[in-house]
Amino acid sequence: QVQLVESGGGLVQAGGSLRLSCVVSGRIFMINAMGWYRQAPGKQRELVATLASGGSTAYADSVKGRFTISRDNANTVYLQMSSLKPEDTAVYYCNAAIRRVVTSAPSIYWGQGTQVTVSS
Repeated sequence: QVQLVESGGGLVQAGGSLRLSCVVSGRIFMINAMGWYRQAPGKQRELVATLASGGSTAYADSVKGRFTISRDNANTVYLQMSSLKPEDTAVYYCNAAIRRVVTSAPSIYWGQGTQVTVSS
């Protein structure tokens, strides 16, 4: 059973910082890529940042220069969020493209989400 578990969300004032973490557990062969998405009330889920296995990153225009995605070992990804704005308020979800065995194609897995609330 593959699980993604996020942590680090909370309430912060505008201009503050938070760091989200996402840990992948379970028997896997390889993580091809990991990313963070968010969904604000009444809006569709949107891409925030991605990190490929080779190290390349991509960010939504709205967070460039403020958020940084990183990975410190094989199974944990972080999202460092700085200069937070009220419009960053959302549930943040981690996702990963995972190959469970060497012969399988990658499948997408999602975490349960962590709430980030930025007060003005």
